[in-house]
Amino acid sequence: MNKLYLITGPAGVGKSTISKLLAEKLNKSILIEGDDIYHMVISGYVSAWKPNNHLELFWKNIISLIQNGLENGYDVVFNYIINKKDYELLKDKFKEYNIIFKVLLVSEEELLRRDKLRDPSCRMNERCLVLLNNFKKEYLNSKNVIDTTNLSINKTLEKIMEG
Repeated sequence: MNKLYLITGPAGVGKSTISKLLAEKLNKSILIEGDDIYHMVISGYVSAWKPNNHLELFWKNIISLIQNGLENGYDVVFNYIINKKDYELLKDKFKEYNIIFKVLLVSEEELLRRDKLRDPSCRMNERCLVLLNNFKKEYLNSKNVIDTTNLSINKTLEKIMEG
């Protein structure tokens, strides 16, 4: 049975890097970068955290893409900022599939260091700390959390692939 990997965490934690490498390790997979799908809207674009955003359209697109991949025999790796409500939606929609949900977290110092390595147009600065603290509150004591502060990329991938 095909697997759906849901990779989340605050901006700058390494979701895209880990997801791409994970998709490359799988036998037959597709990678869905949530940011790419959200940024498909050009005219009328509103940041996801602001009122009147287009998250409803985004989630419809994501569900269709995931469904198409799974139904056609691919493992799907999807990364985005996924809150508990969104996770419950995905879990319900794809309950017949094996879902591996992982929340990547790091220390504040490490997150700021990683954010500075990003292209200047993608840096979140202090906003990444707000997201980090939101994730810590929302997923505190969750078995799905992986603290990657002192983990290599390969060790992080191992932990994800363990399920």
